[in-house]
Amino acid sequence: MAKNNANELLDFLSSLAENNNKEWMDANRNWYLSVKEAFLEDVAFMLKEASILDPAISLLTPKDCIFRMNRDVRFSPNKAPYKSNMSAYFAAGGKKSMGPGFYVHIQPGESFVGGGIYMPPADILKKIRKEIDYSGAQLEQIIQEPEFTKTFGSIEGDQLKNSPKDYATDHPYIELLKYKSFVASAPLSDQSIRSGKYLEQSVETFRTMKPFYDFLKMAVEEVEDGSDLL
Repeated sequence: MAKNNANELLDFLSSLAENNNKEWMDANRNWYLSVKEAFLEDVAFMLKEASILDPAISLLTPKDCIFRMNRDVRFSPNKAPYKSNMSAYFAAGGKKSMGPGFYVHIQPGESFVGGGIYMPPADILKKIRKEIDYSGAQLEQIIQEPEFTKTFGSIEGDQLKNSPKDYATDHPYIELLKYKSFVASAPLSDQSIRSGKYLEQSVETFRTMKPFYDFLKMAVEEVEDGSDLL
């Protein structure tokens, strides 16, 4: 994204946060379309680089990756109709994928880049826990690598208070098994977005995350028996 377009994106999102209503959005429709187009160009760049890390991602288009601005307010006390961020998810299957992916989130003062798998459904979570049960040492090594800890600190996500069903409290990887999400993230400064440096920073973060991503993808896509191979 050109520097002026990056400034436009942050300025637009700041204004939207202060005027989160349909009347304002309708009056600023052209501004929104302009910054959305610029963001799509950035997403195209990140998509190309993410596709090198996982060729399955190359089947996507930028529009397959970006999330809509409209919020689902049906069950939320917050009735603001629009999100105050722009974001994209790079995963095989697109933004609605239940599998792991790389994620970028642009919001003034709150931008970040990361990935993993957020609140997977029960069947996917079961597969991840099964993989940790078998190969927890591998995941532990991945998240303790110096480059990983330097970039992300540690993995994030809500955890169960007690051991998950079928796993003993003294399991060697019980703390990993307690996670309900498996994500990692690193902040992006407004300055890095305005300068355009956030693009390469995001891609480099994807590269650092790749072993973590690969572990989760292996768990999710594991063939449980030979029937699918026949």
